[in-house]
This record gives sequence, structure tokens and C-alpha cells, in this order.
Amino acid sequence: MIRGRREFSVMVKEVRRQLGLSQEALAQELRVSYATINRWEKGKTAPFKLAREQFDAFCRKMTQEGKLSL
Repeated sequence: MIRGRREFSVMVKEVRRQLGLSQEALAQELRVSYATINRWEKGKTAPFKLAREQFDAFCRKMTQEGKLSL
């Protein structure tokens, strides 16, 4: 999927845009903090393995439900 921090930050923003979610709402969905989503979007940090797996699973679910197109 996406590898670098920059590409991941773009992906997070795009997922939020398509789903109409705030950073806070996405954080709740993924069970991470708002600050974590904010840092991901700014490219300051990349997710740890578990958080990345949660994000990928969330994206798969939203895609299967027809709510997300990546």
C-alpha cells in the first residue's frame, strides 16, 4: 500500500475527506488520539505497526461498504 510518511499523510487526509470525518472522529474510529491523527497528517510521524493495521482494516471495511474509494 502506501510506504513513506508523506504518502501516508496524503492517504489519511483523503480518507477523512471522502468519509467526511474530522480528525477527532477518525481518531475515535481507530482508537488513537486526535494528536496522533494530526501528526500523521502533518507527516511528523508514521504509524506503529498496530495502528497501521487498524487504519488499513478500517479502510478495507469502508471500501467494502462502498463509503471509500482509494
